[in-house]
Amino acid sequence: MRATLRLSSAATAIALTAAGLLLTTGSAHAVTTCSRSHLPLPDATCQPGAYNPDVTQSTIDSTICVPGWTKTVRPPVSYTTPLKIKQIAEYGYSDTNTADYEEDHLVPLELGGAPRDPKNLWPEPRYGNEPAASKDSVENKLKTAVCNGTVQLDAARSAIATDWTTALSKVGIG
Repeated sequence: MRATLRLSSAATAIALTAAGLLLTTGSAHAVTTCSRSHLPLPDATCQPGAYNPDVTQSTIDSTICVPGWTKTVRPPVSYTTPLKIKQIAEYGYSDTNTADYEEDHLVPLELGGAPRDPKNLWPEPRYGNEPAASKDSVENKLKTAVCNGTVQLDAARSAIATDWTTALSKVGIG
């Protein structure tokens, strides 16, 4: 009896969650709180960026400049996918296919961005003039410049959080 009650409660919880997701997805425009007008950038009021407190200029040689370090802090899809679904609704995207978005770190993990902070994660479109993949090369160039001492960590973070499309020129490497 107790197992049946638990199973029934779990099924009810799953059904209510699914219904909530359907309602949220179905009424995306009703729950829009973030503006798409800044694309290819996120709405800074929703995603201003956030930093990992373990990454500072004095710790880069034991954190971001270590090959493979980002794998140790990258959140699992079990965390990012539900967040992506919620944020797609918050942005009011008419395309709600999660495969069309990268749940991207505004301040990338490569520069010590906060791995799980929703203020640093947003559903970046994989389409348009400046799709999500375009930002990757900027992130890599900034990380290289920080690790070889050409650019200070704070300058790179600030530049990419403000506008990743102009970040390289702002720090003098693009």
